[in-house]
Amino acid sequence: MQAKTANILRQERFWGSRARSWDHGADNNPGLVKVVEKVISSSKLETDFTVLDLGCGSGQLAIRIAPFVKKVIAVDISQNMINLLQENAAAKGIENIETIVVPVEHLILDDASIDAVVSNYALHHLKDDDKALIVQKSFLWLRAGGQLTIGDMMFGRGMDARDRQIIGSKLALMVKRGPGGWWRICKNAFRYLLRLHERPVSVAAWKSMLQKAGFTGIEASEVVNEAAVVFGFKEQ
Repeated sequence: MQAKTANILRQERFWGSRARSWDHGADNNPGLVKVVEKVISSSKLETDFTVLDLGCGSGQLAIRIAPFVKKVIAVDISQNMINLLQENAAAKGIENIETIVVPVEHLILDDASIDAVVSNYALHHLKDDDKALIVQKSFLWLRAGGQLTIGDMMFGRGMDARDRQIIGSKLALMVKRGPGGWWRICKNAFRYLLRLHERPVSVAAWKSMLQKAGFTGIEASEVVNEAAVVFGFKEQ
């Protein structure tokens, strides 16, 4: 068994305590719903597919995909999240979701055993080296012709116009909220500069990771606010 890093232990604690609030918030957040729908519409899914959902949370993506494919393997670091996913799936009569509780960094699967890999608003919590490693592993897990689709918070450190627009719009919104917003600016600036919890990277960085791993047909599209979707294919 691989040793758990400080970041993995932090994520386990955080999502173990926030699972139910995330479940409620994700289903009622129009922006997150749009990202889920964009991940699905960007993924070429077939009825005989086995789909891997990395960082599945309480099932916002896995449950939407499951009726259209053979099986979904849903992976999350938090047992509480997996419990909620199972509850949500059972409530909808969905029985073709297999769950695994493990940090995605430690997931082990057979090569060429998956038809599509998807992820939604999860991988920005990984360190950058682990993001690249997950992309490389996904390439190995996929069968020929398989697709990796990532929906996530995607912006960098203010090096391009899109980054500056996203950061500027967030600052302007918080300034309008008065003292409470000013406090959030200070808190989030500290977290952003030190990359303590969220570690987003730009669309260009994700596309580069997919290209280096061997993916082709790579495309990206902005969805809402700071969110975007990137996908690529493993050649036949």
